[in-house]
Amino acid sequence: MVRFRLGLADLASTAFACSALQEAVLSIRMWTHPGYYAEQIPWFRRLRDDFELLDPADTGLLLSLVASNRWIPDFLTPRPSSPSPSFPDELAALRATPPELIRADLGRTYLPHDRVLPAPLREGLDDPARLLARIADAIEAYWDRCLAPAWWPRARSVLDADIVYRARRLAQGGADALFADIDPRLRWQQGTLTIAWDHWPDLPSGEVPVDGKGLVLVPTLFAQGAITAIEPGAAPLIIYPARGRATMAETVSPPPTDAALERLLGRARARLLVLLGEPASTTELARRLGVTPAAVSQHLGVLLQARLLHRARHGRSVLYARTALGDDLCRGNG
Repeated sequence: MVRFRLGLADLASTAFACSALQEAVLSIRMWTHPGYYAEQIPWFRRLRDDFELLDPADTGLLLSLVASNRWIPDFLTPRPSSPSPSFPDELAALRATPPELIRADLGRTYLPHDRVLPAPLREGLDDPARLLARIADAIEAYWDRCLAPAWWPRARSVLDADIVYRARRLAQGGADALFADIDPRLRWQQGTLTIAWDHWPDLPSGEVPVDGKGLVLVPTLFAQGAITAIEPGAAPLIIYPARGRATMAETVSPPPTDAALERLLGRARARLLVLLGEPASTTELARRLGVTPAAVSQHLGVLLQARLLHRARHGRSVLYARTALGDDLCRGNG
C-alpha cells in the first residue's frame, strides 16, 4: 500500500481533471478484456463495425498496447495539463514523449507478467521515435472514427458529473466526505490517505511525501479500483472508477414523465427535469431528447429561474442538475 500524508495546503490544492486521451487509451481494454466493463458492452457492440474498418495494422498495434493483465504503458496516458485538456493537446503531449523512455516503460508493463513484448511493439523498438508516431497515429484514427462522434460526449457527461459531485462533497464536508465513498481501496484517517495495492505487489509501497504539492483526482470508466501515479516533483495522481459509470449501459430514451408534472411544467421541461437526477450537459440532454442544444438551453433557462435546477462548471463544460425543490417535484414521477 501507499500512504500520502496530506496537510491543509495539500487538501486546499486538491484538483480534479478529466482526460480524453486516458479514456481513449484505456477503452482499448474493451476489445481485449470486455468482461471487466459490462456497462460499456452495449456501446462497444455498436462501435465494432467502425473499429473493424480501421487499418488492420492500426488495430493490431492498438490491441498490443494492453498486456494480458490489463496493464497499459504509462507513457500513453500523460498527466493532464489542465482540468479539462482537449484531445488534440493531449495527443500532442503524447507525441512529445522522449523516445528513450519508451523501451523502459514497455519493459515495466509487459515483462514482469507476460515475459515478452508483443510483436508489434518488439519489432518497432528498432526505431522508438517511429514507433511512438505510429502509436499516436493509430490512437488518433481510433478516436476520430470510433469514440469522438457519440461515445465521448456521453462518457464526458458521466465523468464531468462525477467531478461536480466530488468537488461538492469536498467543499461541503472536507476530506472525510470526499474519500468516504470514492473507492474501497482508498482510506482516509487523520490526515493520511492510504491506497491499497493488494493485487499489485510489484508496485511501490510506503509513505510518499506530498510536501504541499496537492493531489490530482481523475475519474475513469475503465478501472476496477483506484490506482495511483507518482512522479518526482509533481502532485500525486489518483485515478478512480467514476460514479455513475453504470449509466453508460442505459438506453438514450428519457424516462416517462408524470401527467401532473407535464401539466405543471409542459412536456419538454418535465422531461428535462426528470432526466436531471444526475448532472448532465446541454449537449448530452439534447442527444437524449433528440432535439437541438438551443431548444434545450431555452428550457434550462426557465427551470433555472424557477430554482428547480442549479449549474456548475468543469473546464469547458457546464452541467445542470436538480435542486432539492426539483427533486421534490419529481419524487412522485412514474
